[in-house]
Amino acid sequence: MSANGSIRIASGQGFWGDWLEAPVRQVTGGPIDYLMMDYLAEVTMSIMQKQRARDPALGYAKDFVPLMDQLLPEIVGRGIRVTANAGGVNPLACAEAVIACARERGLAGKLKVGLVTGDDILPRLERLMGRGHEFCNMDTAEPLTTVLDRVQSANVYLGAWPIVAALERGSDIVITGRVTDTGLALAPMIHSFGWGEAEWSKLAAGTVAGHIIECGAQCTGGNCMVNWERIPGMDDPGYPIVEARPEGEFVVTKHDGTGGRVSVASVTEQLLYEMGDPHNYITPDCVVDFTSAKLEQQGEDRVRVSGVRGLPATDSFKVSISYLAGYKATGHLTVAGPDAVAKARVCAEALWGRLRRAGFTYEETITELVGLDACHGAITPPPPVVHEVVLRVGVRDSDRAKVDRFGKELAPLVTSGPPGVTGFAGGRPKATEVLGFWPALVPKDLVKPEVNVEAVP
Repeated sequence: MSANGSIRIASGQGFWGDWLEAPVRQVTGGPIDYLMMDYLAEVTMSIMQKQRARDPALGYAKDFVPLMDQLLPEIVGRGIRVTANAGGVNPLACAEAVIACARERGLAGKLKVGLVTGDDILPRLERLMGRGHEFCNMDTAEPLTTVLDRVQSANVYLGAWPIVAALERGSDIVITGRVTDTGLALAPMIHSFGWGEAEWSKLAAGTVAGHIIECGAQCTGGNCMVNWERIPGMDDPGYPIVEARPEGEFVVTKHDGTGGRVSVASVTEQLLYEMGDPHNYITPDCVVDFTSAKLEQQGEDRVRVSGVRGLPATDSFKVSISYLAGYKATGHLTVAGPDAVAKARVCAEALWGRLRRAGFTYEETITELVGLDACHGAITPPPPVVHEVVLRVGVRDSDRAKVDRFGKELAPLVTSGPPGVTGFAGGRPKATEVLGFWPALVPKDLVKPEVNVEAVP
C-alpha cells in the first residue's frame, strides 16, 4: 500500500490464451501490489471440462503454472500477491502444481497458496433438485430436467469474499475455480481497505474497476474503435493497472514506457463490454449502476473513475451448467482464381447435395464465404472482383456418425468440384462434442465456499 493509502492492482491475463508476456511485464515493469489473472469464460469452462473428462489431472489453465514458476522469485521478492481463477474445474490440481513449483524453487516457508473451492455443485445437483430447486434456464425458463441426463458440469459464480478470506489468512497466491472476473480485483480492495459487506457503493466501485481490467489490454487500446489507427506501440502493449483508493475512487493506468493508450474512450468501450441492464449490473457481491460512473482524463494514460453507486446484492448465485448438446464438425476449402465466389458456391451446393443424396440431413448447418459474408452478412455493394475466398462449412447433430460422414465429403471436392479448389489440410474434419450452456440461479444459503491455505512445505 502506498503512502496515500492506495493500492495498485495489475491485470496479467484477460482470458485463457492471452499474451504470456503480459504478467511478466506487469510484475517487472513497475510497482504493483496485486496481480490478478482472469482465465475463465463459459466456453473455457467447457474446454476444461472436456480435458478433465479425458484426464482427471487436468481441467485447469495449464499456462498459469509455468508463468508462476517463472515469476515466483519476483513475486516473493517484491511482495506481490496474486489472485487467479486459473483453477477452472480442477483448482486443487492447479494449486498442487504451483506448490510443487515453489518447493522446487526453494521457497519452502516463504510462500502461502490459498485455494477457493465450493463452486462445483455437480455432485449435489440431483439432491438439490429433489428439494424443489428446478434450476430453470434463465433465458428459456425450461427446467433442467429436460437435459439432466446430459449434464456434465455445474459451477456457481462465487464472488470476492472467499478470496478475501484467503488473503486475510496470509495467502500470497489465491487460486480459485469459478468466481466472477470482477471478484479477482474487488477482493484485494476489500482486504486492503477493510470494506464491509454492506458498503454497496464501495463494493460497486471495486466491481467496476474489476470489470474494466478483466479483459486485459482491451481497456488500454486493444480492440479499441476510437482512433485505433493512431494507438502506438501495439507490439508492446501496456496492460491495465488500477490505482484504487479506500473511498472507492480509482485511476486506470498502465506502466510507463509501454504501448497502447488509456483514454476515456478506451475505458468507456470496455465498460460497455458484455453489458446487460446498465442500471442493474448484478454480481454476487452487489448490484452496480454503471450509469453513475464518472470518467475523467487525468493526464496521459490516466483515467479517473468516481461516483459509482451500488445496491444490495441479491440472494442468489448464478450457476453455469454445461450439458452435451450433440456433435459438430467444420471444414474449410480455399477457392482461388477467376470467379472464386461462384466456384465456392458451387462447391457448397455440391457438398450438401451429395450428402442429401446419401440420405444425410442435419439439425444445423453453416455455409460461409470467409472474406465475403461470414462476419457481417451480405456486403452492399458487393466487391466488384474477388480472386480468392475461403469456403467454411459445418454441421451440428445429435448423431455422431452423421457428423463424421460430413467430414468425409469435403476432400473429394478438390478433384470433383470446380477448378481452383485448394487449401484442404489437416485431415478430414472429425466430430467433436458440443457443450451447451445452461444459466440458472441457486439460493446463496445452499452454497458453502471452502477456503484452504497451505504454506509451501
